[in-house]
Amino acid sequence: MLDLLALQKQFILSHITEGDRVCDFTMGNGYDTVFLSNAVGETGSVTAFDIQPSALESTSANLRQNGCPANWRLICASHHRAKEFVKEPIKAGIFNLGYLPGSGNKALTTERRTTLPAVESAIDMLDIGGVLLVAVYPGHPEGAAEGRELTEYFSSLSRFKYSITQIRIINSPDSPFFTVVERAK
Repeated sequence: MLDLLALQKQFILSHITEGDRVCDFTMGNGYDTVFLSNAVGETGSVTAFDIQPSALESTSANLRQNGCPANWRLICASHHRAKEFVKEPIKAGIFNLGYLPGSGNKALTTERRTTLPAVESAIDMLDIGGVLLVAVYPGHPEGAAEGRELTEYFSSLSRFKYSITQIRIINSPDSPFFTVVERAK
């Protein structure tokens, strides 16, 4: 079976090196933030976003418990406001859409009204040769709608400026899938 998380990390690692600037646009419990922090090392920087204070607390604890370098900044704000906080191009970004795992609150999810503007901004923030990963969870109504809207948006982008690949399990339509957006060099 294909391990989607391992594949996502492989895509990210093929685009970043120590010292790069990266973003976790949907911090959650911080697993992607930890991965990014370690990947860019002490000279890199990670900015992570979430609207839930509990996500910042969980991520901060996770970063410390994993001995991550002090290269991270956690922002309690919606991902669609990222450009207010990150002023320079990024080499990589991750969106892991849906709800905060372990919170017990499946009603509080990412929403199309902020997700699409956030993804558009993130793509605009990508440095030459940068990569953006967007994981979608279509098993709930908002996730399915997000997936359709994002796929339509990605389809509209210039193939001469971006290479966009979608990885999904065809015979399991409610399974998570992800899209890789690579900015041309």
